[in-house]
Parts: sequence; structure tokens; C-alpha cells
Amino acid sequence: MGIEPDLAPGALAVDYLCEGPAEGPLTLVLAHGAGAGMDTPFMTAMAAGLADRGLQVVRFEFPYMAARRADGRRRPPSPQGQLLAVWRQVIGDFAPERLVIGGKSLGGRMASMVADEMAVRGLVCLGYPFHPPGKPEKLRTAHLAEIATPALIVQGTRDPFGTEAEVASYDLSPQIRLAWMADGDHDLAPRKASGCTKAQNWDAAIEAVAGFTEKLLG
Repeated sequence: MGIEPDLAPGALAVDYLCEGPAEGPLTLVLAHGAGAGMDTPFMTAMAAGLADRGLQVVRFEFPYMAARRADGRRRPPSPQGQLLAVWRQVIGDFAPERLVIGGKSLGGRMASMVADEMAVRGLVCLGYPFHPPGKPEKLRTAHLAEIATPALIVQGTRDPFGTEAEVASYDLSPQIRLAWMADGDHDLAPRKASGCTKAQNWDAAIEAVAGFTEKLLG
């Protein structure tokens, strides 16, 4: 269901979609990717699967995507500074010490840029955009070398935003754990010839995130 928290005067109104037990020890807050909202089949499957494993999962949309939902007009993502400001506001609506933040692609990348600053418990990135497709020289990894927040990146081995072979050469913080989904693309979906299925990879991703949060509690 959508809930609107109390916000300071002038702050953006953010609607949250919540699943799972509110009394759980951790809350996982997920933002969407650049071109699709919080209710894609991928986001819905991740949220439902993790809620079934005892996590409270909260989804939200950046204002540019919420505006698209309202009027149907496609918009590019807002400037980075605005997206980071939204993440800071969202984190402030919860208790950072029991919060794991992240999301799909753009949403996870923006979360990774405020995780240390906001002192959250953990970070989960589902399909991290290490570089734009076809432009491996344009890396988005500088801050990942120093990040201190425990982090999990769930990535398809053939993701055009960063394949397993490419990521192996990156300088990443020892706080980052990588979970590779066999033959997965940016949505973790494998090709039929691989012998794996999308459902299998999505289930494996859910298990990886659930296991990561359990270790945070341990």
C-alpha cells in the first residue's frame, strides 16, 4: 500500500510501497532503474520474494518517475544532485541503523553514493551500472573503491553495464560482495540456450540478498 510520511515544509512528498513485516530487525528500501518504475515485474518479484523471507521491503519512486506515472510523459532521470537529495530524505524517514538501501541500476547507484554519509546498515545493488553499455571506459566506480558500508552487488555475468570479466579488473572496496547470476543480462535474465531460467536467477538473487541481510544481523 502507499503511505505518505510526515515531511518537513517544502520537502518532496514520497509515496512508499511496503511489503513484509514492519516489526522485522531490518528494512530494505529499494529505488527503481532509470527508465521504469517501482512496479516492474523485476522489482515486484524482488520485493515479494524478500518479504516472504521476513524482510520489510519498501519501494519508492524518484519524482521524475512519479510525474511520468501521473501524466504518462516519459522523462529522463533528474540531475544526480536531485536524486541524491531524494535518497537522503527517504533515509531520514526511517531509522538508518536498521536500514539497508539500494535498488535497480540507477536506484542502486544513487544509494551507493549516500550510504556512507547516511550511516545505513547495508547496501544492495541489483544490476549495478558500472559503465554505460558499449562504453567500458566511462567507469562509475571511483566511490566504490572506498565505500565502508557493507554492500552486495547482484549482477548478471553478461550484463552490458558490467560483465563478470570486466568487473574482475575493477578496484572495489573489500566491503563489497558480488553475487553473479549465470548468463544474466541487466535484469539478471539468461538466454534460453544457457540452460538457466529467469525464475531461477531471480530466486538466486533473492536468496543472495536474504543471506546478505542475515549476515548483517549476525
